[in-house]
Amino acid sequence: MTLYRAQVVDTPDDPFRGGALRCDGDAGLLVEDGRIVERDAFATLRSRHPEAQLVELSDGVLLPGLVDAHVHFPQVRVIGALGMPLLEWLERCALPEEARIAEIDYARVVAGEFVSALTSAGTTTALVFGSHFAPAVDALFQAAAGHGLRITSGLVVGDRMLRPELHTSAERSYDEGRELARRWHGVGRSRYAVTPRFALSCSDELLASCGELHRDVVGSWFTSHLNENLDEVATVRRLSGTTNYLDCYDRHGLVGRQSVFAHNVHSTDTELTRLAEAQASVAHCPTSNAALGSGMFPLNRHLAHGVLVALGCDVGAGTGFSLLKEGLQTYLLQRLRGADGVPLTAAHLLHMATAAGAQALGLRDQIGDLSAGRRFDAIWIRPRPGTVLEIGIRHSNGPEDALAKVFALATADDLGQVWIDGAPVRAKAIDARTLRPRPVGNLTIFAANKAAQRTDSDERTRHRSRAGTDGGMSR
Repeated sequence: MTLYRAQVVDTPDDPFRGGALRCDGDAGLLVEDGRIVERDAFATLRSRHPEAQLVELSDGVLLPGLVDAHVHFPQVRVIGALGMPLLEWLERCALPEEARIAEIDYARVVAGEFVSALTSAGTTTALVFGSHFAPAVDALFQAAAGHGLRITSGLVVGDRMLRPELHTSAERSYDEGRELARRWHGVGRSRYAVTPRFALSCSDELLASCGELHRDVVGSWFTSHLNENLDEVATVRRLSGTTNYLDCYDRHGLVGRQSVFAHNVHSTDTELTRLAEAQASVAHCPTSNAALGSGMFPLNRHLAHGVLVALGCDVGAGTGFSLLKEGLQTYLLQRLRGADGVPLTAAHLLHMATAAGAQALGLRDQIGDLSAGRRFDAIWIRPRPGTVLEIGIRHSNGPEDALAKVFALATADDLGQVWIDGAPVRAKAIDARTLRPRPVGNLTIFAANKAAQRTDSDERTRHRSRAGTDGGMSR
């Protein structure tokens, strides 16, 4: 057993439904076989388990592992292609790169880069758009298993309006998907997701085969794009003859509790009502929506209809793998929506990046917060001394203010460590020495309020006063 001592912040209860940020300044987490078996005040747990190996995370803050609800494996090398709307960006940037993934040696290299980038950003669980090529999807699952990543992914399929080499048939897509699911679904931390690219690139026959595969692979997930771009939406309606985009999936049994739709920027009330009724989820991808000019996400309407919203980085239209940055962008865009925007706090952002994603992926009983009974998926935010983030945390006005600074300022360089199922995952910024068990010292606790903050001058004055008093007592 291992006892972790840390300042822990999480959202066990949904802040959109009245839940509050949970902050423990000196918490103990007892972990055995990758599961948190006890959580209590550190001193209490230490007295109960003096034999447990101690890992003291003596500064910074411990958060649940981040859950990415929408990201594209083949697009890691096309991040940052700006200045284009969705359909032009697909034609010029994303699809040519996705065609290259047909070469298996290339696919293996990209899969390694992709998985490393996810874990280096603190993502421990992801719903991933795989590749149009089955061997490349195999390579992705293999790379994810090597890093211990919790991954739900599958073969991406389309049979129209794509590069010809990316086209498939209904029969072939079913057969290849079924074989991939046989090899990977429920194996380790991997699960299979039926993944038509979007209704724009899928005939009704192909979507019907997706529905059949989803039903035949018990426990499989479904994911695709929905209402991302106005031109896309108009074309889908024209090609399908449906009154709304969601109907293209719904008529094949693809809208349900195990469905996650990316974007949904331009949704109708009818679609939102149906999503809520089916308990389907939406992955909000704010940096992608901004970079492609897709529009501002109507979070208020999703919440009003009761639709669960998680976060996705949407690499490579998104501008990086960090869900902390996606949280910040969510906050900024909601501010810009004015009266229609949702006033968000740091608690809301953390919930969307952790517990909401876990719920969308059907993993809420395992991950999403750091309660007893959950798996130990966690990230340690530990900024270097003297950095703007470290200074901000040190002078923060309570834990929520400090968490807001994490969302505003943290980068991969501020990740001290990442754990998945209790196992440390090595990331770029990690120094292995920080994980050695050390003598118990003082944790850096967030100040309770501004009155507790001191100027440097006050600090020096108090220090001199304490020194004198202590000296008198010792004599």
